[in-house]
Amino acid sequence: MILPAEHHHADVSGGWLRAATFGAMDGLVTNIALIAGVGGARSGHHTLILTGVAGLVAGAISMAIGEYTSVRTQNEQVAAELDKERHELRVNPDGEADELVAAWTARGLPLALARQVADVLKDNPDQALRVHAQEELGVVPDELPSPWTAASSSFVCFAAGALIPLLPLLAGFEPLWPALLAGGIGLFVVGAVIARLTARPWWRGGLRQLLLGGAAAGATFVIGTMLGA
Repeated sequence: MILPAEHHHADVSGGWLRAATFGAMDGLVTNIALIAGVGGARSGHHTLILTGVAGLVAGAISMAIGEYTSVRTQNEQVAAELDKERHELRVNPDGEADELVAAWTARGLPLALARQVADVLKDNPDQALRVHAQEELGVVPDELPSPWTAASSSFVCFAAGALIPLLPLLAGFEPLWPALLAGGIGLFVVGAVIARLTARPWWRGGLRQLLLGGAAAGATFVIGTMLGA
C-alpha cells in the first residue's frame, strides 16, 4: 500500500516571521531613504556615514520596542478575554456548550455529533477553554507569540537591512550611487526571499520591493536636493 506523502506547514504562530520580515524591509527602506535624502543635499561623506549609523541604531531600537509593546499588549488582551471565557465556562457550562454546538452546526457538522463533542468538553475545562479560544478568539492559548522573540527578531533584522546601504560608505566609497545600488540589490533580494517563503514568484516580489524602496529614496532625494539648494 502506498502511503500519502507527508507535508509540513511553516510555523506561522510564533510571531517572529512577521517581525523579522518587516524589520529587514523597514531597515532597508529607512536607511536608503535617509542616505538618499542627505546625499541629495550634497552632504559630505562623513555626514552620510553618521546619518546611516544613526538611522540603523535608532531604527533598530525603535522597532524592537514597538514590536515588544505591540505583541505584549496583544497577549495581555488575549489573557483578559481568556479570563472572561474561563469564568463563563465555570458559571454557565451549558450555555457555552450551546455556543459551540451552534457554531459547529452552522458549518455543517451534524447536530448529534456537535452536541456529543460539546458535552465531552464540559468535563474537561482546560480543553474546553482551548476550543472556545480557537472558535471565538481565533487564538491558541498556549501558542501565543513571544514579545521577546518578536523584539529581538525585529532588532536584528532591521539592523541587518539598514547596514546594507551603509556598507559602501563604510568601505570608503564617497559617491552616493554605490550606497543606493547596494540598497537596491538588498531590496530585490529580500523581496525575492519573502516571495519564496509565501510561494509567490520570486522575481515579482523582488521587483515590487525594489520599486517601492526606489520610490521612497527618490522622494527623499528630491526633498534633500531642494532643501540643500
